[in-house]
Amino acid sequence: MPQSDPSVTRALWWAISALVLAVSAALFFLLKGLSPHDSVAGAAGRASSADVPELKFTDVTQSAGIAFTHTNGAAGEKLLPETMGGGVAFFDFDNDGLQDLLFVNSRSWSDQATPAQTPATMALYKNLGGARFTDVTAGSGLDISMYGMGAATGDYDNDGNVDVFLTGVGGNRLFHNEGGGKFADVTGVAGVSGKPEDWSTSAAWVDYNRDGRLDLFVCRYVKWSREIDLAVDYKLPGIGRAYGPPDRYEGSFLSLYRNDGANRFSDVSAEAGIQVKNKASGTPVAKSLGVAPVDLDADGWIDLVVANDTAPNFVFHNQEGRGFKEVGELSGAAFDAYGKARGAMGIDAARFGEDRNLAIAIGNFANEMTAFYVSAQNALAFSDEAISRGIGGASRAFLTFGVFFFDADLDGRLDLMTTNGHIEDQISRVQADQQYRQPAQLFWNAGGKAGEPEFVPVPAAKTGEDLAKPIAGRGSAYADIDGDGDLDVVMTQVNGPPLLLRNDQHTGHHWLRLKLVGTHSNRDATGAWVRLNASGRARWRQVMPTRSYLSQSELPVTFGLGAGERIEELTITWPDGRMQKVEKAAIDTTLTLTEPNP
Repeated sequence: MPQSDPSVTRALWWAISALVLAVSAALFFLLKGLSPHDSVAGAAGRASSADVPELKFTDVTQSAGIAFTHTNGAAGEKLLPETMGGGVAFFDFDNDGLQDLLFVNSRSWSDQATPAQTPATMALYKNLGGARFTDVTAGSGLDISMYGMGAATGDYDNDGNVDVFLTGVGGNRLFHNEGGGKFADVTGVAGVSGKPEDWSTSAAWVDYNRDGRLDLFVCRYVKWSREIDLAVDYKLPGIGRAYGPPDRYEGSFLSLYRNDGANRFSDVSAEAGIQVKNKASGTPVAKSLGVAPVDLDADGWIDLVVANDTAPNFVFHNQEGRGFKEVGELSGAAFDAYGKARGAMGIDAARFGEDRNLAIAIGNFANEMTAFYVSAQNALAFSDEAISRGIGGASRAFLTFGVFFFDADLDGRLDLMTTNGHIEDQISRVQADQQYRQPAQLFWNAGGKAGEPEFVPVPAAKTGEDLAKPIAGRGSAYADIDGDGDLDVVMTQVNGPPLLLRNDQHTGHHWLRLKLVGTHSNRDATGAWVRLNASGRARWRQVMPTRSYLSQSELPVTFGLGAGERIEELTITWPDGRMQKVEKAAIDTTLTLTEPNP
């Protein structure tokens, strides 16, 4: 008997699978008494756009004094790094309690620059209070030019000053915060530059071995050079050479640098088990753009979820500080529901409901919808519930880079915001339903009964025109920039200005902000979990600046209390596993808590 054509077999398999799914969906809707054209979220009857509160965001970029413009160096060659954009970081570099801003820039390619051009540099803005900033880049030490991508902020030497790590094409840079607004380049001494041929993207400071020092995890994208890019020669019909997906490029290995103290790090990538190889070819699998550090199973050890572009997502389960075991496929978070890898970009993770279930949100390519993997309590088993949670259908048409959870209206439930924009500026010529510039999306968490939170897209009429403005969006982050308790947002554009949006919600909801200071644990308390009970409801927040795409949000955690005026219980689980119960906590204030000595 002749062997069947593998491609025909695969096609038949997919056809049968699609039929089974269609029949199952039809039965589901029939049993529920619904039309298959009704949305699951709307059909649930728990919430609709009419229930969403007014959540206005106002563009204050110019009035705040932000004059930064991202440069990608594009000069007609359509080189892949040009479309990836740059990240942004909210962090308090001068310890005055106000969240400052750092914008990551790229630059012109070295052989295209002319002597008359002023090199593009990073941009550091000091927060003056009241949503006003001033440019303090010059002389800071961060006024350097590189083909930058992302930023990771963390106090790696526990001296009380937050340091900065920058990723990019052609190597990375580590800057030690000297105080007084000055940063010193310690890349060479620290040994974290990577190789000249590396293309690094997102990075995270995490204490993976719980020794009290922040270690450094670095994502890498693909094996790239101008020569490889030109040889790949991706084209679109009717356009010619264009920016394309990374599926024609070889992957790269991720890096983990163990903090040995005294500004020195050891590369433990191979022994830590994070260098995933293709079983057939032995080549690197990773094409990583985002990372979410989070303790997935509440065993006290921080795990790492990595978003890969056109490759399976990774789930690195921490083996009690000895290294990691990759369990992406076993966990269910590697692929979509059909077993297909998606074009994953930004990522965030949070316990978003009262039942403590954990969700991993991942922004994906156009027509792939934002992923929303949900696990049962303390389990390493996830299912993508984007459609049933109300996110899938509304996000499908967008190409999503930035994504993060935050409580936009301070009602105690975590909402979801995505930052969108296509990679090809001529995409509308070949796909009429796609645009290069796309609006951000805000999904309001309507709550519902335990275990069934529902997310509702907030219409532009309730967010205001500024949030709905189409942009070539990339990085995103949040912080309270004006001290009013609610969370403001910044989004970056590729080859354009950022968008700083002040949160002007007027719900009258109460809140509590917590800044944790580690003593035995790392000073930032990165990785700590805080549980708060108010009005009979529990909610959780993780101290973790690494969120979204290439970006960092503020370190303090914010709890919305809704109409509640009393906190019933507040418990901190510090990064070393010890628990602390806070007896009294006021509301509508920022509380600084220091880890008690062992």
